[in-house]
Amino acid sequence: LKDAGEDPRDGAAPARPPRRPPAAMVKYSREAANPSKACKAMGVDLRVHYKNTYEAAQAIKGMTLRTAQQYLEDVCEKKRCI
Repeated sequence: LKDAGEDPRDGAAPARPPRRPPAAMVKYSREAANPSKACKAMGVDLRVHYKNTYEAAQAIKGMTLRTAQQYLEDVCEKKRCI
């Protein structure tokens, strides 16, 4: 048995190394061919699941703005699904 005055952590595994600083801001995979007709969006602290937002983004990728808006309105009205 160990003496009562000893540190209970003696002989235990060493503590974890310090955490790394957070990564840089978002890096987009590619730049738009025509930046004046493109947009970028980012959300922080949203109460949504990553998988749901990813699936929605994949569904509207390549659509025109009006087509994507109509598609998402139909999804909200439960006329179409993603």
